[in-house]
Amino acid sequence: MVGGGKDAFIGAIHRLAANMDGLIELSCGALSINPDIAVDSAKSLFLPEDRTYLTFEEMITKEKKLGDDKRMDFVTIVTPNFAHFAPAMMALDNGFHVVIEKPITFTLDEAKQLKKKAGETGLILCLTHTYSGYPMVKQAKAMVKDGAFGKIRKVYVEYPQGWLSRLTEREGNAQAAWRTDPKKSGKSGCMGDIGTHAAHLAEYITGLKITELCADLNVMVQGRHLDDDGNVLLKFDNGAAGVLMASQVAAGEENALKIRVYGEKGGLEWAQHEPNTLLLKWLDQPAQILRAGGNYGSILSSIAIANCRTPGGHPEGYLEAFANIYRNFALTLSARIDGTQPKAEHLDFPGVEDGIRGMAFIDNVVASSASSEKWTKHKV
Repeated sequence: MVGGGKDAFIGAIHRLAANMDGLIELSCGALSINPDIAVDSAKSLFLPEDRTYLTFEEMITKEKKLGDDKRMDFVTIVTPNFAHFAPAMMALDNGFHVVIEKPITFTLDEAKQLKKKAGETGLILCLTHTYSGYPMVKQAKAMVKDGAFGKIRKVYVEYPQGWLSRLTEREGNAQAAWRTDPKKSGKSGCMGDIGTHAAHLAEYITGLKITELCADLNVMVQGRHLDDDGNVLLKFDNGAAGVLMASQVAAGEENALKIRVYGEKGGLEWAQHEPNTLLLKWLDQPAQILRAGGNYGSILSSIAIANCRTPGGHPEGYLEAFANIYRNFALTLSARIDGTQPKAEHLDFPGVEDGIRGMAFIDNVVASSASSEKWTKHKV
């Protein structure tokens, strides 16, 4: 693991998710740019001293020299955005597979370089777009693919949060500080952080690609350097239209990610606050509620069942969705190591193409918002 020391948030989430199925063991780490935190964090995780590293360069170089039976199989990168590319590229260059926190890189060009390198090396790159790991998101994707709703016409996806409603980055909040810093987060704040999740979810469930967009980004909190709110109109490659909203100043909201998709015959609705539920709406019959659970095998798709962990009625949430991504990646990697073919369900995790599309989304949203050639005056 690169990053994710005891002073970080997302590193612990990755470790819990990776450990959930007993398929992955944390073997080494460069857990912080602060040497003291790196060492203390490694001790708390019971890493041996000789595999506790102070830089990712040292870790990759020394791990490569170990025997096949001891060296790490892959690197997980959980640093802030600006520090994704260098360790990912070095890992690929040295023969290690990569799991990386989203967004994949700091710029679109860096993402394309990683794609080229992954293609040249044949190594696997997994991107942790968490919300695609929920079983009922996968059920929604399967139903759309099977044509249950007919041709998709309309997509609404929203991701409101309220945690940046104040100038929290000036109040000692480390997570807010780097996420609102253009030098560490990139050219977009809210849209880069959570808007990309919403865009990925829309493309993942529908199987469609965004082809055009019209964006309006806002800085609602005075003194902030990056957008904390935004709205985007979308066009998809089958002619469908969409609306995407992301905000981190929706006071009182937590992580209220929600998507609605409508086709010719009906639609679906899924919300992260009630992740085990998928609501189906039909043109010519009553609405239905589908629930996640391992005892609904005759109703749910194989890909949804493959990502359910408990019988119906036992809540599965954010950590389990995260773990599904790690499990699918680990099973795919294990098959690669063993020279066998992974199951189709295990190949279902985000990768470098999703990362590139996410970075392109950020670039195009920022460019659209900066352009004045999109508004019509409302004349009365």
